[in-house]
Amino acid sequence: MKNVYLDNNATTGVAPEVVEVMQPFFTELWGNPSSMHYFGGQVARHIEAAREQVAALIGADPSEIVFTSCGTESDNTAIRGALEAAGPHTRLITTRVEHAAVLGSARHFKEHGGDVVELGVDASGQLDPAELHRELAHGPAVVSIMWANNETGVIFPIQELAEITRQAGCVFHTDAVQAVGKLPIDVSNTPIDMLSLSGHKLHAPKGIGVLYVRKGTKLNPFLLGGHQESGRRGGTENVPYIVGLGKACELAAAHLEDEGPRVAALRDRLEEGLLTICPDTSINGDRVNRLPNTSNISFQFIEGEGILYHMSDAGIAASSGSACTSGSLEPSHVIRAMGVPFTAAHGSIRFSLSRYNTEEEIDYVIETLPPIVTRLRELSPFV
Repeated sequence: MKNVYLDNNATTGVAPEVVEVMQPFFTELWGNPSSMHYFGGQVARHIEAAREQVAALIGADPSEIVFTSCGTESDNTAIRGALEAAGPHTRLITTRVEHAAVLGSARHFKEHGGDVVELGVDASGQLDPAELHRELAHGPAVVSIMWANNETGVIFPIQELAEITRQAGCVFHTDAVQAVGKLPIDVSNTPIDMLSLSGHKLHAPKGIGVLYVRKGTKLNPFLLGGHQESGRRGGTENVPYIVGLGKACELAAAHLEDEGPRVAALRDRLEEGLLTICPDTSINGDRVNRLPNTSNISFQFIEGEGILYHMSDAGIAASSGSACTSGSLEPSHVIRAMGVPFTAAHGSIRFSLSRYNTEEEIDYVIETLPPIVTRLRELSPFV
């Protein structure tokens, strides 16, 4: 039996090159980077080198890079810190299809008396920038809109949305966790004020993230107590993981130009094979403006969880939604927001590829999955 991993939007495997550069910081270079002595100083230099590697991937200045523990912390810091800095009567504008880290922050803000606006999406999962423009006319706001959706891969028009927000004199944050390393990003030419990314989505370890904060952006720190990260995030730095993230960003930059088209070709091969063989099957989301590695497919009349269990038995890993919500039997909030019919929403499966996937693996899925779908439909009360 083959083992085929197609759940890279949940987490990626750590690149061997990343593991290699991390090793010395567990056994040799273990000093506290805040210490004044040699053991600390030599470690601090590696943090700054990693900061430069991350900055280079997204077109930022190294001083604008703040290391965090994950994308969730970055999102929380950006949203809650910007709202606190902006003062009372500032609204939060986001979308109905954000990651739980953003929607959770929005819910917390609303429960404490804040005004939250959630923009809707159409059947293809796309936003209408005019709706953001209309909402910004009602007063000061912090805007948080993801760059690319973690479930469907749909890419939002971030350049246009950020420009609309800048013209209104408001702060714009984007959760770019799924976009960084897959799409060209240059914050120097895009009026983004803050951007979140997470290491384990681009072949670095889990437990390390980044918040990009443009110079001059008003932001109250989320974690207090230390001078680290220029006072923007207290706490002793996770040095091995920071160094690993730096290397992962360097690798992502080196692979970006050729990886996207190759992975997109594998994704298209998967979709063509499954849609050709399996009837009553459809793609969820914009098929043009989407990540090269992501495909969300609905298999009507059956439960996605049943498909996942049988695929897992065959050595194939995929997801029925975001990893943070896949324990629920309800259709994901993203699929519901797009108005996908009930019979298709429950059978939606997300396949997310990486640079390590091969044609042989994709062909194995095309061969293995259709019989599973046929068997489940024979047992389904909805057919």
